[in-house]
Amino acid sequence: MSETILIVEDDEALGELLVEELRPRRTVHWVSTLKEARAALARHLPSLLITDLRLPDGNGIELLAELPEPRPGVIVITAFGDVSQAVDALKRGADDFLTKPLDLDHLLLSVQRVLETHSMRAALEELSHPAGFHGLYGQSPPMRELYRQIERVAQGQGAVLIQGESGTGKELVARALHAASPRSEGPFLAVNCAGIPADLLESEFFGHTAGAFTGAGRARRGLLLEAHGGSVLLDEIAEMPLSLQARLLRALQDGHIRPVGQDREERVDVRVIAATHGQLRERVDQGRFREDLYYRLETFALRVPPLRERGEDIELLAARFLYRHGQVLQRRMYGLTDAALERLRSYPFPGNVRELDNAMEYAATFTADGWVDVEHLPQRLRSTADSSAPAQVPEELLSGPLLPTLEELQRSYVRHVLEQTGGNKRRAAALLGIGRRTLYRWLARDDEGQQEEGGKYG
Repeated sequence: MSETILIVEDDEALGELLVEELRPRRTVHWVSTLKEARAALARHLPSLLITDLRLPDGNGIELLAELPEPRPGVIVITAFGDVSQAVDALKRGADDFLTKPLDLDHLLLSVQRVLETHSMRAALEELSHPAGFHGLYGQSPPMRELYRQIERVAQGQGAVLIQGESGTGKELVARALHAASPRSEGPFLAVNCAGIPADLLESEFFGHTAGAFTGAGRARRGLLLEAHGGSVLLDEIAEMPLSLQARLLRALQDGHIRPVGQDREERVDVRVIAATHGQLRERVDQGRFREDLYYRLETFALRVPPLRERGEDIELLAARFLYRHGQVLQRRMYGLTDAALERLRSYPFPGNVRELDNAMEYAATFTADGWVDVEHLPQRLRSTADSSAPAQVPEELLSGPLLPTLEELQRSYVRHVLEQTGGNKRRAAALLGIGRRTLYRWLARDDEGQQEEGGKYG
């Protein structure tokens, strides 16, 4: 998600310093007057506005009343003598105010907090207005392509094969396909072929007459007849016995079925949607799945992309899941820190969307203040090492006549990671598996005098 910051500051040295501190991972624009700020806001609304109160041609607080909706985050910079005006700015909608001389670490934390808060507000706004595609969410290129395919396939009548790894949301795709089709007013039924004993599958699918077999005390219509006029999802169809596959193929070909124990056939109008997480073609080659049924299903094939291919969707889905679990727990959730998001983005998610959902349930349970940091994620996510992280402790740290203390080793290693990341504290914190606030505390303890000299501006 691209973040833009507009700085309105007439002190040239301070303006340059702010740009240098904020630019590494964001787009930053800097103007020095109220007039220039208004022109910049007219061209593009930033994610965050940082403005001084006193400007050559007016007061920065005037900008707050002119901001359109949805409003960006606002941080007001003020001298000690302007604190009362800054409090007034908070009442008018500013998110924070900072006094001069600026503490740059405090500024960076404030910027992070305000951006994350507004990002979460945007996600919550989306949640309050149903969006997405028939219950599917994501704006990544693979998902947009899937939406286009569903819209086209939904207008047909032939059987559909949905393929995707476990946890990708194949049933949601099937429901979206049904909702986008002319059959949307009809029933949608789903059955897991792997969850029903093989000897009951035929009766489950095609129904039976009373007394057709032991235990059949009364007649049953069966899944296909129950879904007449609508759609039926056969999940994990690869587990269907070969004998039943032959009967399903015939039903697809001529639209007729015969319940168990019944002499006459019945016509059924149902669209069959099949789903599998395995390679169905391999089962055909192994003789475990009928080739003619495979080709019948494969005519309309949809592939659900795994979460690791969906890029920016991870943040959107994480926010939605976190909000939902917060509602269940009756806790207010604000969002994820940069370090937590970095960890989510670097994790391969073998369990896909289902695993992300479970991770956010865990995080919502263990966070105390509504902010999810790395420490609130499940252990498997916390312990995942980034491929770009230093593989071992640098040899020079262990050289010399005396071995370093644990504190000295930690201090040296943190500095080493910072060097490897080019001074990027956000990236360093993610690699170290800690939050940025923790990293700032470590650095402050490491060299308090240097932080005092380089972290203040007057």
